[in-house]
Amino acid sequence: MTEQADDGPPAEHAGAAALRLAGGGTGPDPTNGRAQQAPPPPHDPIAADPPPDHNQALLQAAKQVGSLLKRAGHRFALAGSVAVYAHGGTQNLRHDVDFVFRPQDAESVAETLRAAGLDVYAPPEDWLLKTTCFGQQVDLILELAHQPVSTELLDRAPELSVDSVLMPVLAPTDLMHSLVAAFSEHHCDFGAALPIARTLRERVDWDTVRAAVGDRPMQDAFFYFLERLEVVPPRRPRAEDAGPWQGTGDGVRGQVMRKERTS
Repeated sequence: MTEQADDGPPAEHAGAAALRLAGGGTGPDPTNGRAQQAPPPPHDPIAADPPPDHNQALLQAAKQVGSLLKRAGHRFALAGSVAVYAHGGTQNLRHDVDFVFRPQDAESVAETLRAAGLDVYAPPEDWLLKTTCFGQQVDLILELAHQPVSTELLDRAPELSVDSVLMPVLAPTDLMHSLVAAFSEHHCDFGAALPIARTLRERVDWDTVRAAVGDRPMQDAFFYFLERLEVVPPRRPRAEDAGPWQGTGDGVRGQVMRKERTS
């Protein structure tokens, strides 16, 4: 299940309880204003004989939905744990498949999937649609990191092989940003994001991610752990960040690092 982040200021740019993509609630209503309640789990005609292995079922669902969207010419990108797998991560997938697409394409994407026999519905959250394929939940996400999915975001998505099927996959920097931006006081589980950061470390523009999330407490704490684990290089202190100890930088985090160096 993909959930939106509920804290922090908007940014430009993972879903089980341990992995979330930051969404938001300010985008267009995919139901066009029609009141609509989330129905019971939809009928999945493709799931007559789903793969017995959970990871393989998720990959099959990603391949099926991705192929349908490609054939129809839609702009989209794979996100979430399956995207991490496509970038070289381990086959330790979460319990759903995530795709991102532009809000203006919501209706046409839904029509394409319905024409293929998949039930598409709008949950109470107004920043995504949902469907089921091979018995697996598929989230169709309109917003990442509190901003509508843009053409520029999709333009940055490289085409990669997902278990032998080529499709656009969210770029590593955008993928990492979406995970880090989701941290809040209500969700701050670094356990899933740390191995992803290690997997993507050489492919992520960490300066861009830092600049996008700013100095929000949860995100700053995550970068502190990344630095201590030598996943990313330490950020050079800035004069404007100087804390109570002159020249330490980064406020409280700078104080902790200064104390460690002198102890």
